[in-house]
Amino acid sequence: MASSSGNSSSGSPQIQNSGSEEDLMDQRKRKRMLSNRESARRSRMRKQKHLDDLMAQAEQLKKENNQILTSINVTTQHYVNVEAENSVLRAQMMELTQRLHSLNEILNYINAASAGGGSCVFEAEEFYQNQGLFGDGMLNNNSFQPIMASAHDMFDY
Repeated sequence: MASSSGNSSSGSPQIQNSGSEEDLMDQRKRKRMLSNRESARRSRMRKQKHLDDLMAQAEQLKKENNQILTSINVTTQHYVNVEAENSVLRAQMMELTQRLHSLNEILNYINAASAGGGSCVFEAEEFYQNQGLFGDGMLNNNSFQPIMASAHDMFDY
């Protein structure tokens, strides 16, 4: 009987030892699971924060793109307006250059005619009428002076 009672008494601490080892293993397993859950939660939070940051950055970039597009459209419209104004100014310059050239030709004609004889005014009036520049009887010998101009003088503003 002593041997069976020795077995039972020695078996009891082994059951207790294995029970406490299992408890210790269960505690470690639960602790590891909690740690893993907490780590996964932090990872999800970091991932969500990164996603939120990217979304905010995308919105900011969209706003900047819209501002740039608006600026480009305004600049393009300004460019078109300046080009149109330049075209008008070029046409005016061409017209004024042609007028200046015609008036200088008239002056040369009058100067040549006055050097050759006294009927300069009548000849000039006839020349004007042929050119379609002035009406009848608008000329006298003292009203002509050379007209000098340059593109630089015309477009100072």
